[in-house]
Amino acid sequence: MSDRLPVISLFSGAGGLDLAVEQCGHGANAKFDRQGGLLRVAVATDYDELALETLSLNSPETPTLCRDIREVSAQRLLEVAQLAKGEPALVIGGPPCTPFSKSGFWLEEKRDSRDPNASLLDEYVRVVRETRPEAFILENVQGLTYSTHRAQFQRLLGQLSDLGYNPQHKVLLAAEYGVPQLRRRVFVVGRRDGKSFKFPKTTHSGVSERDRVFDTSKLPFVTAGEVLSDLLPGTSEPAEVVDGEFGELASEVPPGQNYLWHTERYGGRDVFKWRSRYWTFLLRLDPARPSTTLQAQPGPWVGPFHWENVDNGRGEKRARRLRVPELLRLMTMPDDFKLAGNRGDIQRQLGNAVPVKLGRIVVDSLMAQLGYLDSDGSDFQQLELV
Repeated sequence: MSDRLPVISLFSGAGGLDLAVEQCGHGANAKFDRQGGLLRVAVATDYDELALETLSLNSPETPTLCRDIREVSAQRLLEVAQLAKGEPALVIGGPPCTPFSKSGFWLEEKRDSRDPNASLLDEYVRVVRETRPEAFILENVQGLTYSTHRAQFQRLLGQLSDLGYNPQHKVLLAAEYGVPQLRRRVFVVGRRDGKSFKFPKTTHSGVSERDRVFDTSKLPFVTAGEVLSDLLPGTSEPAEVVDGEFGELASEVPPGQNYLWHTERYGGRDVFKWRSRYWTFLLRLDPARPSTTLQAQPGPWVGPFHWENVDNGRGEKRARRLRVPELLRLMTMPDDFKLAGNRGDIQRQLGNAVPVKLGRIVVDSLMAQLGYLDSDGSDFQQLELV
């Protein structure tokens, strides 16, 4: 039996948070070894077969359960993990975010927080209650904290508080921790001993869709150009060309702009009315800034698209979709990360995942505060806490 601390992973997906767990304790310059870290995923569960196939391709030693969590007892999770109640170091996971995502707000039941899948938060609490880990990490979309979902969120925090875990929550912007993506996720972290978890302070600063003030005492945001430029010219992928009804218009949108370029207020064609579309419509990456959030199920005209144009085979320049190696870079996943399924499956898995670096910062910070890491064991030990 491994002496690495065991972790139960719920709603594992492709394993972004699982990979963050496996990397815990490795220094910034250390060669990553999945067998040599502080933590190990003792069992991972999800209802998505393809996602678990992806997880197994990258972590073949991890036992998996492909079941709806509502049909999996905590005792079964403990049995597969070969653990007893109270032995897991962590329970981690992000219940499916569809009920709380802005992309679902066109449905009345989602705006009113009546989506039945929202009950999966209760399943997460059930597993924490019945396995009694030393701590837990739950992550979700920022929308979970919106006023429309206040009852759901307060119920979650109340249930975890009743278990004695003193849950702390904070919305983290991935770019502020060195991830080349303007992605916001809420993290809820609790400790069995009831002590308050302190989130690490941000290390990077820059311009986002909301903030125009740059903190010069921090490192600048890591940009899309910094992490993607060495992949050019790269290898083309099927269906990467943005063609069809809006293909020509998309190719004319400058880096960092969207469909608003083609309104009367900007320099393109006067085709669209001002603010008549969602802002990711025809959105192009700006190589001088982090990427916008990578979506799990983007429509055919939803970006971010790459800043470069490619030939569509008819001698016409067109925008192109991001390729898989580029998606991996923006999610801070290893270049050799393997993914199961077709292009749509891959987009969904990565769009639903946690950027590995962001997850790792939270995991490392928690394990340091629990006393498992010292200054020699983790580069994230040096982060300030709030």
